[in-house]
Amino acid sequence: MRNWIAVASAEHARRGRDDAGGGFMQVCHGRLAPIRRVRPGDRVAYYAPGLAMGGGPRCQSFVSIGVVQPGEPYAFDMGGGFVPYRRGVAYVPAREASILPLLDVLEFVDDRQHWGYKFRFGLFEIGDSDMRRIAEAMEASRVLLHF
Repeated sequence: MRNWIAVASAEHARRGRDDAGGGFMQVCHGRLAPIRRVRPGDRVAYYAPGLAMGGGPRCQSFVSIGVVQPGEPYAFDMGGGFVPYRRGVAYVPAREASILPLLDVLEFVDDRQHWGYKFRFGLFEIGDSDMRRIAEAMEASRVLLHF
């Protein structure tokens, strides 16, 4: 079981979390290669740098957290010729939590001055201890996250 940080606007991360058809994740503008790295049973937390795609007010918070469901990535037609790849995720009840109080305790933050650099990749792996800290900050059930 691996742990991932996925990056999207809060608006997009919430859409994946609250989808009526079941939770999903979509990363890196829907490209297939990055989402293939994520496997069923892995944990994923969504970090949102901003509220909406393309700018606007900052969010700088973890918005959702869950466990990747069985199955392969699937294409989803969003219309207008945009067909991104997704994976199913069982999101657990959690509150959104700012990253700012966690910057001094997260191991993946190598440089406090440039802490946002890793988020530019859209998807990256983190260790168990960092995922536990994020889950705790979000008041998410460790049992539901299989810790």
